Amino acid sequence: MPDDVHVSADELVSRTILRKDLVPDTAAFLDTKIPGSETKINYPLIGPGVSENGEQVVPVDVPHGFNLGGAVMPAGTINNLHLHYTAEVFFCFGGEWTFRWGVGGADGEATVRDGDVISIPTWIFRGFTSETDDAWLYTALGRDESGGLIWEPSVIARAAETGMFLSADHRIVEVEPGTTPEGVELVTPLTPAELDALRKVPPAEMRERLTQPGDLRWRSDALLDAELPGGGAELALVIGYGLTEHREQAPRLADPHGFSIAWLRAAPGHGMLTHRIDESQVLLVKSGRWRVTLNREDPVTAVLGPFDVLSIPVGAWRRIEAVEGDDARLLVMTGGDGRVRLDWDSEVVADARAKNVALDANGYRAPAHLI
Repeated sequence: MPDDVHVSADELVSRTILRKDLVPDTAAFLDTKIPGSETKINYPLIGPGVSENGEQVVPVDVPHGFNLGGAVMPAGTINNLHLHYTAEVFFCFGGEWTFRWGVGGADGEATVRDGDVISIPTWIFRGFTSETDDAWLYTALGRDESGGLIWEPSVIARAAETGMFLSADHRIVEVEPGTTPEGVELVTPLTPAELDALRKVPPAEMRERLTQPGDLRWRSDALLDAELPGGGAELALVIGYGLTEHREQAPRLADPHGFSIAWLRAAPGHGMLTHRIDESQVLLVKSGRWRVTLNREDPVTAVLGPFDVLSIPVGAWRRIEAVEGDDARLLVMTGGDGRVRLDWDSEVVADARAKNVALDANGYRAPAHLI
């Protein structure tokens, strides 16, 4: 763990992404002129993602070990079939979506609703359609450089009819419909043999990769500060072991993604007391209002509402507190594939010990008198 990391007020502002300040990108991908896809709106948030628009503006470009973006699509809008090399996870914050996967979207469909999280396996085609006008997804990609994407050949062909082509370095090349670019090396569509070699994912397997609110297993004793005033947040793991300090808590998905995902909820006045971690971390507010205070000396504070996002620097001291809402919850995204070891403020450690709670040598909660 580095020495104390001090976050200035300016840096906090630069890492706070408020919903009201989001800048839409309507030309992020090859398919944005295909009929049925023209109303796609993408929001770059953290990292370059896989956008094929060389002019996109990224609010936070500091490497996190992952990328984060958003997608808003009116009812009936289609995001066409493509595949990724690294993990892709969708957090549904609004509306209803139909996901489909496999060549031609023929391997299965799943309905994704508000509060669901779905992780799509790498190296399979996936696409989705919004079913409601309030449909909103956050999209996370593993690794800082995710390698771009591969479009299904039929998408490349339909995009070409609209004058949209993709260069070999994953940049959009636009020409008049009915013409082709000159002097540009274009991507080569996958061959039938390459398509046949892609694995098939049955619907039962994809259901295991879809975490609905009813699938969550909340623990009120997941963290060291569970019994302390101002602590007491509940934690539900989705992907990876992440922050949990309870030896019996396990995630729904444990395969490597490059990040962990968990839900955190708390009553007003409760949350997580002062701590720091040696990994990048991003908070996405689903409901309620939250106050995040950074630094032990000269603290700076951000107050976040629904759909707001905050990136917290590696090693920065932080306190996370719900301040409003009967069901205040946020999604916590933390870099890395392993467990995260929290470094709690010494006062938190002492107060927990006074309640006969401490962390054992493996970093899990245990009776203090046995340690």
